[in-house]
Amino acid sequence: MKTKPPKTESASAESPDFEQALSELETLVQKLETGDVPLEDALKTFERGVALTRQCQTALRTAQQKVEILLANSGNNGEEEVAPFDDEDADDAGR
Repeated sequence: MKTKPPKTESASAESPDFEQALSELETLVQKLETGDVPLEDALKTFERGVALTRQCQTALRTAQQKVEILLANSGNNGEEEVAPFDDEDADDAGR
């Protein structure tokens, strides 16, 4: 009996990962900002950009949820404690 590959592998084969999607999105934005794109191509480029934006937002939401779960399970006696990142704390740590 054949086994199916894990869902994460098949999903990554179908769509680019976050970094690739973001890079492609930046390229599309630059292309559209030049204004030298015919209308039909601009619409297709825009549609692709919207799809990439949604994909990036989903990836970020998933990552945020994972971080919140990790923080919640990090020995706080079952109490959920999510601390916001503070730039001042990062600056102090580097000193």
